[in-house]
Amino acid sequence: MPRFSIIVPCFKVQGFLRECLDSVLEQCYRDLEVIAVDDCSPDGCGAILDEYAARDARVRALHLPENVGLGRARNAGMPYAGGDYVLFLDSDDTLTPGALRAMADRLAEADDPDVLVFDYARTYWWGGTRRNALARVLAEAGDAAFTAAERPEILDLLMVVWNKVYRRDFVDENGFEFPPGYYEDTPWTFPVMLSAERIVTLDRICLHYRQRRQGNILSTTSRKHFDVHDQYERVFAFVDSRPALASWRPYLHRKMGEHCLDILAKPDRLPPADKGEFFRRTARMFRAHRPEGAEIPAELKALQGGYAAYLVQRQAERAGQALGRRALAARRVAAGRVKRGWTTLHARRPLDPYLAVYSAFSHRGMLGDPAAVFRKAREIAPHLRGVWVVRDAETAAQLPDDVEYVLLDSLRYRQITARATFFVNNVNWPGGLDKRLGSVHVHTHQGTPLKYMGADLLDRPGARLGVDVPQMLRRADRWDHSLVANRHSELVWERAYPCHFSSARTGSPRNDVLVGAGPEEGRGVRERLGVPDGHTVVLYAPTRREYRRGGHVDRIDLARFAEDLGEGHTLVVRLHPSLATGPARGAGLAELHRRGVLVDATDEPHAEEVMLAADVLVTDYSALMFDYANLDRPIVVHADDWETYTAGRGAYLDITAEPPGHVSRSYRELAWLFASGAWRDDGSARLRAAFRERFCEFDDGRAAERVVRTLLLGESMPAREPQVRLPGQAAGRDLLASS
Repeated sequence: MPRFSIIVPCFKVQGFLRECLDSVLEQCYRDLEVIAVDDCSPDGCGAILDEYAARDARVRALHLPENVGLGRARNAGMPYAGGDYVLFLDSDDTLTPGALRAMADRLAEADDPDVLVFDYARTYWWGGTRRNALARVLAEAGDAAFTAAERPEILDLLMVVWNKVYRRDFVDENGFEFPPGYYEDTPWTFPVMLSAERIVTLDRICLHYRQRRQGNILSTTSRKHFDVHDQYERVFAFVDSRPALASWRPYLHRKMGEHCLDILAKPDRLPPADKGEFFRRTARMFRAHRPEGAEIPAELKALQGGYAAYLVQRQAERAGQALGRRALAARRVAAGRVKRGWTTLHARRPLDPYLAVYSAFSHRGMLGDPAAVFRKAREIAPHLRGVWVVRDAETAAQLPDDVEYVLLDSLRYRQITARATFFVNNVNWPGGLDKRLGSVHVHTHQGTPLKYMGADLLDRPGARLGVDVPQMLRRADRWDHSLVANRHSELVWERAYPCHFSSARTGSPRNDVLVGAGPEEGRGVRERLGVPDGHTVVLYAPTRREYRRGGHVDRIDLARFAEDLGEGHTLVVRLHPSLATGPARGAGLAELHRRGVLVDATDEPHAEEVMLAADVLVTDYSALMFDYANLDRPIVVHADDWETYTAGRGAYLDITAEPPGHVSRSYRELAWLFASGAWRDDGSARLRAAFRERFCEFDDGRAAERVVRTLLLGESMPAREPQVRLPGQAAGRDLLASS
């Protein structure tokens, strides 16, 4: 008996069917069967199913003699399902890699619950991906099993059949089946979820829900939407047959009203001539099923009146919304005038020679190089007043109590930035900030550049998607000083940003804590991350990929890597900041962190602290490697898509030719490096020494002090003589050397 029976109904999806079936059959978890139901499809679906069934014994192809619709096609597959659990997969959707393994692990962990609810992401025909907006509900549910009554918010999720797996015995015991119709998910999902005694969640994107360009049948204009009334009648009938579920009637009554009014409000769902009939049928049903004494929410009171009154109410709502939009636009115009006037007023006053303004990572808090400069300025130049620019009140709440801040684009922000003499940032300031004569802008950057930046992106159209390079350069024209940690960076920034700044060979201030740090420096961070004493910490820090929309590509099976590292190792993963709030976390990382398979350190605010906690860094093309090299600890470069990456983004040097440690070109090679211990052998140390000599050139632990004394205070400071080879001594060193 297989663990999973996956039922796939098929009708007019020949263009998507192979991708759907491959996503199932290529799963690393193999204990499954596929019951594919050809719902008398007029295209090539039936032939495709026969082809797959002939070459894979796990596939059974059923051919229905007539078209019966999605729900009854699922029913047709049920008698052939012999698995412990049943999953219904629409034939234009796909499972994500590793999804079934994650489901199987979660089911075993939860001791075979009735229902497992997992997460999904919408994938759009134009290439975009968006995670379920209510994914937090899955995470907040915790580890223990529950009922819908204990966590009613589980019913706020999209009420569909395909984001769940069902214990087959539970389905059989309750006689659940799909009725005919187009809203067939409704009379399946509500009875199942209300009846289940043990529900668990999986906070992982296991399915890609394809959003087709012309939508599905429920997004078309048709009388088929009247089917929703029959389906809710079935839901109420089910509840009436189960006295224990009577308490759910008020909830279902409200849900039905909201669902029907939502259909009615959409301009492209019902033919205009049918809207009145749809409203009247909804109103009759709403009255018929109203629980005694139930209070009617304000948004549903329209169903107590007639259709004409509803139209008047809708017209009034639309007029109010339009008026609100006009009022909001007027307020914005007025506020803009006030802010510009406020800025002009303060710009007429002299600069404050002791006022410094800081920002980092687009105003996300006290982080990176600017934070290191700020702390050092407080120490050696307490007469300088430092003010941080933050994007919102939530970010401000994370600042230490004694740190002064202003909210971006507030009147206070306008006043402070109009008077400040010093500006320190690792991202360009907003375009509306004018550089005053006498002000000093210090740009710290975000590390040593490997991939193309600035003007060099102009011949890389894929890499500069959404990036306005000319605007970027106009903002860079405000820079007075560009901090560099090595001569490679100096050459790159002067080429990538052809502006009138001077390069300051200060080193990277944020790296001061890394220079000369011993193994004890990261102990506190390891304890915070939950790393057991004596474990070897392997930090995996991948970067984003411009050749893939959204930037996220799974290059490593994290669960497999954590397992292959073996006892005595802890895998810590830190995603690129641009991926932290996207679907990348939900692709498996969050679930593996919850189960203790690895540690997700993406939300740790200070990358330097995570690096201090690591014994070895595994990365692909992240600039983090240049910082980590200051620790003089092993580095492994996993470059399995180097040619693809450089073709899309471009690189200033071939990191596989002059790496900071051993290079792996496949997962097999990566696993071997750790299994054999080669990741920390003499060869690794020699490569790291050459890399450090070149790219840690100006990092001596005093970079922040150097910035404060020389650039903010105008003092002199003894220069550190770097013990490095001069650029050009080695042939083919990087792309700049030959340009």
